[in-house]
Amino acid sequence: MGTQTWSTCIPTAFLKLNENGAPVTLSRSLAGVYAAALTPLNRDFSLSPEALLPFLNFLAARGCHGALLFGSTGEGPSFAPNERTVLLRAALEIRRDYPDFRLIAATGSPSLEESIELTKTAFDLGFDAALSLPPYYFRQAPDDGLFAWFDLLIRRAVPEGASLFGYHYPGQAGIGLSIDLLARLKDAHPSKFAGIKDSSGDPGYAIALGQKFGDDFLVFNGNDKIIIHALKNRAAGAMTAITSLYSPLLREIWDSFQQGVEAIETQEKLAALSKTIGRYAPYPSIMKALLVRLHGIDLGPVRPPLLPTPEDLVEKCVQELASIL
Repeated sequence: MGTQTWSTCIPTAFLKLNENGAPVTLSRSLAGVYAAALTPLNRDFSLSPEALLPFLNFLAARGCHGALLFGSTGEGPSFAPNERTVLLRAALEIRRDYPDFRLIAATGSPSLEESIELTKTAFDLGFDAALSLPPYYFRQAPDDGLFAWFDLLIRRAVPEGASLFGYHYPGQAGIGLSIDLLARLKDAHPSKFAGIKDSSGDPGYAIALGQKFGDDFLVFNGNDKIIIHALKNRAAGAMTAITSLYSPLLREIWDSFQQGVEAIETQEKLAALSKTIGRYAPYPSIMKALLVRLHGIDLGPVRPPLLPTPEDLVEKCVQELASIL
């Protein structure tokens, strides 16, 4: 299989059919490698929509199948709905040169109504999917309450044929999505509740997802340290922060896996890079600094309460990353 092209190595679980019953290639489905994109800002902390398209073009040219906007790396909770709408609209320009580049909007908020409006906006604009955290302020909410929240979000904001993903990141959000809750939502909305982004980094959770749902649930791994492990447990792809810096490594892992090969050395290298960058968190701050240093792409500052990474720490991180590569 070493001579096969990537497009000929498509897992049958990810094939879709068009109106004539013919397979639609993976480039038009949702599986693949996504960057958890940074959000470009001006020096006064206002959004910089004009800086977004060059950044998305950069990601597409380096092998990303798509990008997630306004996730954790994109400082999503720091932006008002009207601000997000402006940038989501600007992102559509990527399709002029990369028509198959997929766009996913993170639309979750502790406010149900705000989440509904943001999700509606994403689909009205033509985004490929939306992704929502649980209402993270209420960290003790029971599964019954979370089910009611997501059920209303899906019923009121997700049209037929559209896909909503849950976002499992308990370490950051303070609240997660149990396997039982996911199963209830999948049973209630078998086509609209399409899957999950799992940023927990928990190998056991990845196994449980694969065992429970098999290929009927699109799981995107959000932790660079366990991508192969997640793929072996039926994950549909990866959606991570450092993809913005190292997407060719992610694509190597992904492409190799489609050909039945585990790129173990690449996974180990990626894990080491991720561990190094993690020591200089928060991710939005260090990632923006590294994007300038490594690729010459300046997306501006982070928005308070985040602060820029001190230059001496950026330099130290750059040196450590170079020693890995």
